[in-house]
Amino acid sequence: MSHLTTQQLAELKADLESMREGIKERLHNSENYGLSDSLRFQTGELSPIDNHPGDLATELYDREKDISLNEHDEFMLERVESALHNIEQGTYGICVKTHQPIPFERLKAVPYTIYTKESSPETVVSNNRPVEEEFLAPAFGRTNLDEHDSQNGFDGEDAWQIVESWGTSNTPAMAEGNEIDSYDVMYQEAFEEMDGFVEPYESFVANDLYGDQVTVYRNRQYRHYLESGEGMGLLEPDYASPDLDSTDTE
Repeated sequence: MSHLTTQQLAELKADLESMREGIKERLHNSENYGLSDSLRFQTGELSPIDNHPGDLATELYDREKDISLNEHDEFMLERVESALHNIEQGTYGICVKTHQPIPFERLKAVPYTIYTKESSPETVVSNNRPVEEEFLAPAFGRTNLDEHDSQNGFDGEDAWQIVESWGTSNTPAMAEGNEIDSYDVMYQEAFEEMDGFVEPYESFVANDLYGDQVTVYRNRQYRHYLESGEGMGLLEPDYASPDLDSTDTE
């Protein structure tokens, strides 16, 4: 025996029938949201083959939206008709998962539901994330080990930097930093990475095998050292050898 009174069943049945007629009317008057017409009718083109996809972006978006609206109405119509069928069979208002009565207040709000509020799968928020996100943040995902304190070896980021040093199709506007004004410094962590040395001064101070013949290579690290106020240009006379200055080594 149903937990709903005859008056409650009649009221819910009337709500479902009204919903069914509303959905059918929308589908009929909109001709299934315009899906009865081909894309050619919208664009005026016999064929979109010779057009750039961007030329039909608006029409394609509208067609995708129409398909979604149409599928939603068809799905809702199926659920409403199933609920009306359950009323005729005397199984309406019973949760298919727990077999417990669904309260009248919930049925009044969602007359086509087949779940109680507690058992409804629609109330469960999934924490599952696309596997691709493992490679999006941080950059290079699992192969970028810079964030690990124990990491001092070659990782995925280093591999990309080697490839990137040969050039990419990116522009400074697409670089990692916010104030990039040169293609030479737009590569990932270009300022922070010290390839082949630990401290900046190791890059520009050199000497021979016996500790004599101290030389200063005025490269990018040296200029950055002076510009940051760490040095005073006193390591050797402040003039640059044309040969050394033209070689902008790291």
